[in-house]
Amino acid sequence: MEREVREPKQERSIEKKHKILKAGYELFSNVGYHNTNTAQIAKQAGVSTGIVYGYFKDKRDILLDVLAIYVEQAFSPVLELMDKLEAPINYYVLAKDVLDSAIGIHRSNAKIHEALHSMSHCDEAVNDRFIELEDEITLQISNKLAALGADAPNLTERVHFAMDVVQSFAHEYIFDNHTYIDYGAMRTIVENTLVALFI
Repeated sequence: MEREVREPKQERSIEKKHKILKAGYELFSNVGYHNTNTAQIAKQAGVSTGIVYGYFKDKRDILLDVLAIYVEQAFSPVLELMDKLEAPINYYVLAKDVLDSAIGIHRSNAKIHEALHSMSHCDEAVNDRFIELEDEITLQISNKLAALGADAPNLTERVHFAMDVVQSFAHEYIFDNHTYIDYGAMRTIVENTLVALFI
């Protein structure tokens, strides 16, 4: 019989769950998922291991909630940019702002980014969660652009492709650092590519 986990209702219990997630986030970021166990998470959160198992089935269950927090933090600056966007859309400014935001996000979340993305290649649930969250964000951005009068055909497909281009460039810029690449020139190419998708 599968052990049942509870959803906290009282403020103190909610706070404990948040501490567990914060501890998981920090440990997965600093030492990696496979080098972390629930006892370490409990210790860092200042709770007993039993409390951890009261709210989560296992370490992987914590990882899935950490993933949602990471994606929300990673995409919230872009979504905030979209919220402030007004018609007519200046795609040149938008492309620059989105790239700045993506680079900043990758820089400030480098360790957790690597930990979660490496897990997505070997854990179907982690990969499914990434796809689910990516789908939500693609649709939010597509709907916002459409509401502001964007009329490029296949708008959702263009937004999804643009997100892939932005993520790829930010990853390249922060993590890869090839000595033969002129990243200023590459950024200009990426910006022009993004603009060309929508005008």
